[in-house]
Amino acid sequence: MQATARLLVITLLLGMGLRLQAGDVSISAAASLRETLTELCDSYAKSHPGVVFVKSFAGSGTLARQLEAGAPADLFLSADLAWMDYLKERRLVEPSSIATFATNTLVFVGARGRAASLQDLPKLEKIAIGSPRSVPAGEYAMEALRHAGLDRQLDKKLVMAKDVRECLMYAERGEVDGAFVYATDALQTTKANLLFTVPQNLYSRVVYPMALTSAGSRKPEAVAFFSLLHTPEARAVLAKHGFPLQ
Repeated sequence: MQATARLLVITLLLGMGLRLQAGDVSISAAASLRETLTELCDSYAKSHPGVVFVKSFAGSGTLARQLEAGAPADLFLSADLAWMDYLKERRLVEPSSIATFATNTLVFVGARGRAASLQDLPKLEKIAIGSPRSVPAGEYAMEALRHAGLDRQLDKKLVMAKDVRECLMYAERGEVDGAFVYATDALQTTKANLLFTVPQNLYSRVVYPMALTSAGSRKPEAVAFFSLLHTPEARAVLAKHGFPLQ
């Protein structure tokens, strides 16, 4: 569905005779969106008194499974398409609302001089990576390592993290020699250095899809905030936090 059609769906939902009421809006989002969504939520709450945001940030797979188990959420923002498809197949998100929120790139951070490319990684002892089973950043990293022919060499050197921000924390503390994170995460730290950008031809494009959950599509205040995420205001905040403009 094209962006214009998605906005039409949102407009129709808002115009169904429903009066906006103050209330909670629950958001489940990839850990790497923490700063961006927090800023957008804070700004929206100032102009909509009474609206309270309940935010949960973690690995996309962890959040998807929580929603499947019955955890409440009105909006879901993933760091890859697979977990959005997972919830779509289970009819837990509103299909007509699915849209791309942002994109990103994969980088490697650590102490200065540790590595300048993927080919330098075998000489390192410990490398942090998000658990590929639930963390898209880890899945992208493993895809890049496989295509570079390094996955078997590095297998015993990988330290699994629960989300991309934990990877960054390990690198900041010096508990690992380096970590795979997103470019936007690297901007959040002064304690670790950006060592190199992972070649884009080695892994799938990082796309962040967003959607209203089935419950959220019936909640006017959630629909209203979701419409904000399609606007130039949201894109400006994304750019401020280092996300490439689409």
